[in-house]
Amino acid sequence: MQVNGKEFSIIKLLGKGKGGYSYLASDGAGQYVLKQIHHEPCDYYQFGNKIEAEMNDYQRLKKAGIRMPELLEADIREERILKEYVEGKTIYELVLDDEMEPDYLVQVRKMCGLLYAAGLNIDYFPTNFIVQEKELYYIDYECNEYMEEWNFENWGIRYWSKTDEFMQYVREHDGDLK
Repeated sequence: MQVNGKEFSIIKLLGKGKGGYSYLASDGAGQYVLKQIHHEPCDYYQFGNKIEAEMNDYQRLKKAGIRMPELLEADIREERILKEYVEGKTIYELVLDDEMEPDYLVQVRKMCGLLYAAGLNIDYFPTNFIVQEKELYYIDYECNEYMEEWNFENWGIRYWSKTDEFMQYVREHDGDLK
């Protein structure tokens, strides 16, 4: 795949979200995440211009001080973004493997303080967070105006331990996340 004319080889699919497919990619010198926007229907979320939303949301989160991978390039025509690759396990994997540490909840709550002050929510689902060297990164750029029902305490926390909701999701979707 190319981003603004620069060639990247795809190493593997990292995941599929509401807005696109994320791949581990390389230019021969380094590794990156290459996200290809898709236009598949999503019955629980409405989108406008996805590539513009990615870039705008990145700026909003950066301004709020959220730890996340750097946006390196955006290819508007091909609807692709290139971002820094943050290597590590997702919170989803850590919960599944019984490796969740209390400090990760402390870190996400610190993020919440920054987000709520900025009037924002993020997608708190645990596949959107990676721990690298004990530091928590939000690896998605999606953010929305703050709504109490979708904040961490009312929605996200349900998936940060082996709750009934988490285990039901595992049973229904685990094959999708491999």
